[in-house]
Amino acid sequence: MNEERPSSPGCAGGRGQEKGKLPPIVTASASCQPPATTSFAGGERGPKIQFPTFSGFISTINQKQVAVGGISSPTRTAFPNAKHVRELPPINADVRQKQRISIETLPPEMKAPLPPEPVLPIRTKTVKEFQEDVEKAKISGDWKVVHDFYSTTFDSFLEINAAFKQDASAPLNTIDDPGVNVEFTNCVYETLLNTPQDIQKTVLKGIINSLLREWKGPRTKDDLRAYFLLVQNPQFTSTSTYIIYAHVLRQTATLSEADHHFLVHWFKKLPQRRFKQLVEGLLQFVSLRLFPAKPDDLPPMAKCTWWIPSATRVLALLNAANSLANPPIIPFMDLYNSTLDHIDLMEEYHIWQCYRNSHRFSFCQFPFILSLAAKKVIIQRDSEQQMITVARQSLVDKVSRRQKPDMNMIFLNIKVRRLHLVNDSLDELTRKRADLKKKLKVTFVGEAGLDMGGLTKEWFLLLIRQIFQPDYGMFAFQWDSRFHWFSSFKCESYSEFRLVGALMGLAVYNSITLDVRFPPCCYKKLLSPPVVPGDLNATVGVASLTLYDLRQLMPELAHGLTALLNYEGNTEEEFCSTFQVFQEEFGIIKSYTLKPGGDKIPVTNQNRQEYVQLYVDFLLNKSIYKQFAAFYYGFHSVCASNALMLLLPEEVEILVCGSPELDIYALQKITQYEGYSKIDPTIRYFWDVVLGFGLELQKQLLHFTTGSDRVPVGGLADLSFKITKIDVPTDWLPVAHTCFNQLCLPPYKNKKELKQKLTIAISNAEGFGLE
Repeated sequence: MNEERPSSPGCAGGRGQEKGKLPPIVTASASCQPPATTSFAGGERGPKIQFPTFSGFISTINQKQVAVGGISSPTRTAFPNAKHVRELPPINADVRQKQRISIETLPPEMKAPLPPEPVLPIRTKTVKEFQEDVEKAKISGDWKVVHDFYSTTFDSFLEINAAFKQDASAPLNTIDDPGVNVEFTNCVYETLLNTPQDIQKTVLKGIINSLLREWKGPRTKDDLRAYFLLVQNPQFTSTSTYIIYAHVLRQTATLSEADHHFLVHWFKKLPQRRFKQLVEGLLQFVSLRLFPAKPDDLPPMAKCTWWIPSATRVLALLNAANSLANPPIIPFMDLYNSTLDHIDLMEEYHIWQCYRNSHRFSFCQFPFILSLAAKKVIIQRDSEQQMITVARQSLVDKVSRRQKPDMNMIFLNIKVRRLHLVNDSLDELTRKRADLKKKLKVTFVGEAGLDMGGLTKEWFLLLIRQIFQPDYGMFAFQWDSRFHWFSSFKCESYSEFRLVGALMGLAVYNSITLDVRFPPCCYKKLLSPPVVPGDLNATVGVASLTLYDLRQLMPELAHGLTALLNYEGNTEEEFCSTFQVFQEEFGIIKSYTLKPGGDKIPVTNQNRQEYVQLYVDFLLNKSIYKQFAAFYYGFHSVCASNALMLLLPEEVEILVCGSPELDIYALQKITQYEGYSKIDPTIRYFWDVVLGFGLELQKQLLHFTTGSDRVPVGGLADLSFKITKIDVPTDWLPVAHTCFNQLCLPPYKNKKELKQKLTIAISNAEGFGLE
């Protein structure tokens, strides 16, 4: 949303525009009546206060400054009404010659003082000196020195820079370092919240003065540094300061793109604790503006529609900084605002879809702030709408041909034989490509039963297990990382890779978690680009990957390449390598050049960085391009939606595989029982044992029972988990029905016996106990 900045009284463009409003900071000594004000709807606690306009407020401040002999603002002219002063007639040359007198000949009392050069404030207070002042104030009760420091420091951007810059006289116009004395900044801010209220109010009043300055021309880097410091003020965690905070955020959000570039890199330099506090404060600001605990504490939403867009845009700068940092300063989940799970998400999505190129605000413009649960809601609703649209069209087509409608038409009906699972599935999905966006329904030929969800899950489970078998040859298992990766072997048809992509898409589309083990770079490639290009010849599934991505998949190879980069001797002589890669395919060693003529180009100290990057690109992109392109198109044939643009690669992985975070207490709460009750001895033994397991064994239990050791996106609350009693001898091991998330537990007589049998079962579950 494009908002006008608050107009200063001296701005010619301020007439007729609604000026932004800031509250007066009333000090304890203020006893005079406020000047005429404009009513500000909504107020502080108790009776509503009349808030002055920006122009009225600055006039009041200026009057007070004059009254106490204060120094006027650098931008304030000595003659506020100079435009109404009549100009004197011009002086002709003769008169000018007669009146020309050397200033050196005038007596001292007649010499007018020359206007001084603007002097930058010089502040040399150290952390130790400031702390000593504070300690003296605490002991004596006289806070005047500390009060004067805070009052002066925050009264203008010049003073802020003078206090907090490492070198007050240096311009420090670099993105590499904000040039801020971090230790002093932390000390001043941490002390501020423990000072008397009049000092805290003085700081807020000074910030208002700083924001009200009339700006002419572009911002300087010192101005940016002031915003960088002001947004970190811990006072802004209180709702009573939100009106001032909102104006700080508004001015920061409306800076130029070049200025934002600097701020992003400066935010990246913040200590993790301060960065996290800043993020949490902004998220709280958005939440309390949407759902205020005490509505009377804040102005009505209609009066400040720009608050949330401004805060979200500043959060976007922090998100960009977090993304640039390697590793990220905080996990990407820490930027989620779970409060937004309770707004009308589809309305936000609709606004984003319909007004994408306009200035209308939607949280979908800033998807980093939406939790994965919120994004899943959007994707599911969008999927359901697509399912309904496709099913309706099928019925309309049937009726238009005067054929009897069949309710099975609204489903994607898959019929497969267990002994020909992969081929039958491939044939069905290929033949019914137009129905992939319908609700999935699976039938095993020759077996009675309706698919209430269990058969569908079983189909996914069995199909994935068969396809990822090493003997099948589609995927190679990397033992050092325990991930699967695409086989680079050339083949006549890549349709089976398309099948795997479609399976992953169907799993996301139908909210089913798969037990697949792809490295994170796979999901980066899957979103490159997030929407299938219209040009069929366009490159898809190729991402900009680095040695870091290779390290996650092939750590030993990445270690060797890192050693090559860091080698201090003569690389060419010691390694004797060229820009060439050798791979074994069906027992035959084949060579591939990384660049034209690469077999004749030696790897040297000068070009080894290029060699490593080309090697990574070859392994993760070029050598498997056709396989991955088929996989990409299979996935998007089901999941094609603009909603995918909201997702990070890490979020796609969680949608497909579930979350690795396991809360076993949450699992205990949602468990249902059949043949047992919560208080039966066997059940009490079971939970005592499971709660005492380490995380790895707990995950093995989840894998044994559900077919995956990961948790659905919505948490365990979305999981149906059941423990059933089976009347068999107690020397039997537990049995699991993974299709129904069901654990069948014999009535063991004591905790020791249960722990022994359960541990054996879940530790040897591969190919065992699964039905």
